[in-house]
Amino acid sequence: MTARDNGEGLRRLTRRSQFLRAARGNRAGRSAFGLQVVPAAEAAPGIGFTVTKKIGNAPARNRIKRRLRAVAAACADDFHPGHDYVLLARREALSLPYAKLVADLGGLIARVHAEGKGAKRNRPATANGMPDHET
Repeated sequence: MTARDNGEGLRRLTRRSQFLRAARGNRAGRSAFGLQVVPAAEAAPGIGFTVTKKIGNAPARNRIKRRLRAVAAACADDFHPGHDYVLLARREALSLPYAKLVADLGGLIARVHAEGKGAKRNRPATANGMPDHET
């Protein structure tokens, strides 16, 4: 099995390949975290967390991970089945109120799944390294 089930209907992403695949999907961000999402083959939504060393020392990173896990659990009903999500933590996740984090995540989930101009989509780069803009 490539991911753990945390008992709340969300799979945990644990393999590097899952995180790299999510990085190629849709993305959106807020001040406390970024969100990456990609369609997945498994029915249950998957969630992963990335907290880099530039965020702070180990206790600060662990506090951020705990807060983000709690926020993800509070928004478990908002995650769409058949998708993998990765939360990219930022330092502000320590100082913002919990209710704001929950509201931000709910808004980001809706935003990455929105059709049309509100959705941020990655486009493949052309030979010159710039995105190909359709006119």
